[in-house]
Amino acid sequence: MLKCRHRLLKFPIASTFPLFSVQLIHVACVCAGHNASRDVVTLVKSILFHRRNPLHFHFITDAVANQILSLLFQSWMVPSVQVSFYDADELKSEVSWIPNKHYSGIYGLMKLTLTKALPSDLTKVIVLDTDITFATDIAELWAIFKKFTDKQVIGLVENQSDWYLGNLWKNHKPWPALGRGFNTGVILLYLERLRRIGWEQMWRLTAERELMSMLSTSLADQDIFNAFIKQNPVLVHQLPCFWNVQLSDHTRSEQCYTEVSDLKVIHWNSPKKLRVKNKHVEFFRNLYLTFLEYDGNLLRRELFGCPTQSPGVEKLALEELDEDDQCYDFRRERITVHRVHLYFLQYEYTLTGDETDITLVAQLSMDRLQMLEAICKHWEGPISLALYMSDAEAQQFLRYAQASEVLKNRKNVGYHIVYKEGQFYPVNLVRNVALRNANTPYVFLADVDFLPMYGLYDYLRKSVVQLDMAHAKKALVVPAFETLRYRLSFPKSKAELLSMLDMGTLYTFRYHVWTKGHAPTNYAKWRTATTPYKVEWEADFEPYVVVRRDCPEYDQRFVGFGWNKVSHIMELDAQEYDLMILPNAFMVHMPHAPSFDISKFRSSPGYRYCLQTLKDEFHQDLSRKTHKGNWAPYLSHLWLLCCLTKRLKLFRILTMLGQYHYYTWISRWCFWKYFRIFWRYVS
Repeated sequence: MLKCRHRLLKFPIASTFPLFSVQLIHVACVCAGHNASRDVVTLVKSILFHRRNPLHFHFITDAVANQILSLLFQSWMVPSVQVSFYDADELKSEVSWIPNKHYSGIYGLMKLTLTKALPSDLTKVIVLDTDITFATDIAELWAIFKKFTDKQVIGLVENQSDWYLGNLWKNHKPWPALGRGFNTGVILLYLERLRRIGWEQMWRLTAERELMSMLSTSLADQDIFNAFIKQNPVLVHQLPCFWNVQLSDHTRSEQCYTEVSDLKVIHWNSPKKLRVKNKHVEFFRNLYLTFLEYDGNLLRRELFGCPTQSPGVEKLALEELDEDDQCYDFRRERITVHRVHLYFLQYEYTLTGDETDITLVAQLSMDRLQMLEAICKHWEGPISLALYMSDAEAQQFLRYAQASEVLKNRKNVGYHIVYKEGQFYPVNLVRNVALRNANTPYVFLADVDFLPMYGLYDYLRKSVVQLDMAHAKKALVVPAFETLRYRLSFPKSKAELLSMLDMGTLYTFRYHVWTKGHAPTNYAKWRTATTPYKVEWEADFEPYVVVRRDCPEYDQRFVGFGWNKVSHIMELDAQEYDLMILPNAFMVHMPHAPSFDISKFRSSPGYRYCLQTLKDEFHQDLSRKTHKGNWAPYLSHLWLLCCLTKRLKLFRILTMLGQYHYYTWISRWCFWKYFRIFWRYVS
């Protein structure tokens, strides 16, 4: 017997189910690839919206869908929901011998294997295609199991097209079926009874017999189910047709309902999907779009009468916060769990033996969407983008990407949706999602409103080898510039950039607003440099760097505007990364309207106070993490060195220390950092 490896994902909010008066409902789906993983979310939303029962979803998935859906459900944290995953690769041998012309491929046959794939103690399950939308509580469908006779094992709705009647075109020869046949988009499977009658052997014998004359299936598992039912009609329970209103061309679906209230389940089973012809298609389309763009956060509600046994991690952490704290909203944001949908669009990147490959990592929201095409033109390597959006905005992005010739042709760009929640932009959380899902040995940590110079991808890969980054902790700095012009003739070389710099067409980044952010780059030296040069970290330095993928993540306490990149560079330096300026690399910031968060920073004293508080706490945490010992001996050593050397540079060091009010709350890390600088100097 085939034993499929499966993984049960239990949410912290609903780790186990108590003995409810309401019944646990099991739902199974076969889901493979990026598109099906996106489609199944709309199905799940429609079920969750109407449901009043605890649910257990069983997904038969390929590796792609498993990765996407496991994180999505884990971060969704819907109460009274469990999710199990089963490896579709282990089932392929069961059906790979069946030739199939249907666009679903081998995965379209896997519903035949559910008696083996699902746990042996599971007695009943509702099986659904991913292109289903529910318009009622799924418990009503589950209740139909009680109407089965003792011999019935499968519940199906009659097929609403003329396919199995064999009169669609000349010489059309469908598989055998009982009357009009049955559609397998919605199935009630009585697993316990199917195992008892030897289902696994019965469907195989049916398929082998029919394939001798039919040669292949046209409608995947549906053909085999129908041939089996024709031989064993007593085993099927016919469901009312409103449980599977099939919106393919030339169907009798309009006969399934007279009022809107009669609708139960809509099945978009035409390859045309939402463009199918139907008298009421506009109504169906609007119903589907409602769930497509519905805010999934609203589905986290507790079920009435189904109390959870233990609170979730987020709820426990929330209870520990002081609501009277002036920075309560900032602290709450740090523990908020955002839904994450990885690889929202098709992604194709094959890992090779190339140990120099680099992924551009960035984050964006809807107001920076226009930058995507330009970045794709400037950077030909892999890209990992995290997009902070609502459910509705994610669908707008999908339409935008599918309409763009540039984006459609780039399959090495991973788009990861982080769904909106809360009042702040969790910029570092979003960055970390993009960083974690880069697949190359190195990452270029950038912002989406910067355009890399042409050829930067190849130049950086050569620099990785030249500077031996595989064996040294180094961060390669790409100098940043900016233009105030929306239309720019982008410089094609360093010489051209220097000329534009002299003419005032370009500027060093933020020179007129925040000089400290990039001053350590030493732009004067960069103008004539021909080899990489090392610079020391200075306060508020926030360059854009290339590092190994295993670099520290961004600190997620920083949300909105302020210190989100500065803290990351500080942590790199604390871990003794050497900051190396690349002499022939550059990137240019393109102008855009100010973000909402920078407006809040500028206008709100409370916002600035809380940012300062978070900075102080970050210093202390970094100190504990980096140097756990007592700092007092280092102070005495520094004082001794001062006495012995009488070096004037010590005054500058102590002045820099003074920026952090050392004697009151400087972190040990800051002290140790400057001590190391001084030690190298006097040695």
